[in-house]
Amino acid sequence: MQNPTIAFIGGGNMAASLIGGLIADGWNAERIHVAEPNDAQRERVRSRYAVQTGSDNHAAIADAEVIVLAVKPQLIKAVAEQLAADLARRPSLILSIAAGVREPDLRRWLGGDAAVVRTMPNTPALVQSGATVLFANAHVSALQRDMAESVMRAVGLTLWVEDETLMDAVTALSGSGPAYFFLLMEALEEAGRHLGLAPQQARLLTIQTALGAAKMAIESSDGPAELRQRVTSPGGTTERALAVLEQGNLRGLIQTALDAAHTRSAELATMLGDK
Repeated sequence: MQNPTIAFIGGGNMAASLIGGLIADGWNAERIHVAEPNDAQRERVRSRYAVQTGSDNHAAIADAEVIVLAVKPQLIKAVAEQLAADLARRPSLILSIAAGVREPDLRRWLGGDAAVVRTMPNTPALVQSGATVLFANAHVSALQRDMAESVMRAVGLTLWVEDETLMDAVTALSGSGPAYFFLLMEALEEAGRHLGLAPQQARLLTIQTALGAAKMAIESSDGPAELRQRVTSPGGTTERALAVLEQGNLRGLIQTALDAAHTRSAELATMLGDK
């Protein structure tokens, strides 16, 4: 099947990552249009990917079957309202990657009956290793769901939810999640240096250990609890270290942290929708 024509409103890092993933998957660059107001960023995208670029949002979406809203959440209302008349004349699938912008608000700004897929990608999408959750409204057809998934799958794992309220939980877990792992890696590096390792040694060992653990989890049919038990010898070093973490209520702290992120995600969505 021929690739649908896709327009990106915004040509920043996440948009560029999606474009790179699509082209790597064999998407025809001539069928990708990018509207980006910043001259330097627009030229970077054009020279790197040979896609169609410009600064006019209306021109970019003129023939688009899929429109990716890749602007900052604070700008999305103005952009959506600007495009509403165009979409009334020629409906297209709207794919939003703006964090925290709820589907009812986006649909209201777009004119009421728009086919909208809201997505929550995370930053590892920048290296084609992302995790993206998608939610489709009732106006999205089966074919459009497939198109949305094809776009987001270009940068990693995709999952669907049928209840949009779960997007706040997704934001707390996978949206903010990379920062949690970076914090743990930062702490491991510091602890390694404290024990006498050179800074570069501590960093390389931390990064490779994180990568190896993730690879084992991906490739194993067992869950994290089983994998943890398998590398924890009775009376050994790992058991003693884990005992300290359990005594410090690491699990409870993580739950409290995700609860806080979940609450803040809902607060921000309400604030964006009220603007």
